[in-house]
Amino acid sequence: MHLALIGYGEVGRILAEDLRAEGHEVTAFDLKLRTWEAVPIRAHALVHNVTLAESHRDAVRWAELTISAVTASQTIAAAEACAGGLATGTFFLDLNSASPSAKIAAAGQIAGGGGRYVEGAVMTAVPPHRLKVPLLLGGPDAEELLPRLDELGFAATVASGRLGVASATKMCRSVMIKSLEAMVIESLVAARRYGVEEAVLASLRETFPGIDWGKQASYFFERVIEHGRRRAEEMREAAITVRDAGIEPWSASGAAERQDWVADLADAGLFGKKVGAKRRKKLGHSSDWRVEADRILEHLKGAKEP
Repeated sequence: MHLALIGYGEVGRILAEDLRAEGHEVTAFDLKLRTWEAVPIRAHALVHNVTLAESHRDAVRWAELTISAVTASQTIAAAEACAGGLATGTFFLDLNSASPSAKIAAAGQIAGGGGRYVEGAVMTAVPPHRLKVPLLLGGPDAEELLPRLDELGFAATVASGRLGVASATKMCRSVMIKSLEAMVIESLVAARRYGVEEAVLASLRETFPGIDWGKQASYFFERVIEHGRRRAEEMREAAITVRDAGIEPWSASGAAERQDWVADLADAGLFGKKVGAKRRKKLGHSSDWRVEADRILEHLKGAKEP
């Protein structure tokens, strides 16, 4: 099958690797190809024999299926940019972590270009599962796309023939998961400052005995440091989802601010010098959240000194 990938970040690259390994043709486009960050993108595409396009339209022109995996804030813009290049009747699978209202708006753009829009909600972290990550589909064309995704190796199920159901499921889950990330970072950095982190972790283990909280904390720190900006965008979409339900999104909005705060620190180089899209020194090398918490505390201490 000839596939187009819009967005060539972590998710896009994983999909490209797995789809190319099965012999499918993959053409990709990412806005970062127009910036200094193009170097690692081009290097990855060269290794995996992925064709890079010069624009959204060029990427989707010959595709039998287009998969959109951009940041949440670009969901509608990506659909609009692709719509004019899609062949009539071709599928557009939107995997972005966006609100139901954003997905419905994106669907309108694709329909206007003659394409067939299907929303996709990725229900857990992609890296451990790769192509087999649990995926909920939604929209009038979801049932028809499902067997094609099965052939490609996806682990998809249809949530509803109505747009917005799959994304609402994803966004409400994100209120829990991404807020938990933010709360763990906030709680344990403060606990480290007071010297009570072991007591806090012990209490968490007693209350939730099925979770290794030290290991979970290290994983949360690592993911937010690497992808805090993207997570903050997702949480703003989650906040829209909650607000559209008539509830003030205090938790989702606060989580977005905390995720952005960590992303700001990462961009400033607090957690190690960046090389392309990766940090030279990553938390995964130490497997201990305390290393990163101490960096944050040292930064905050220095910021207060005259």
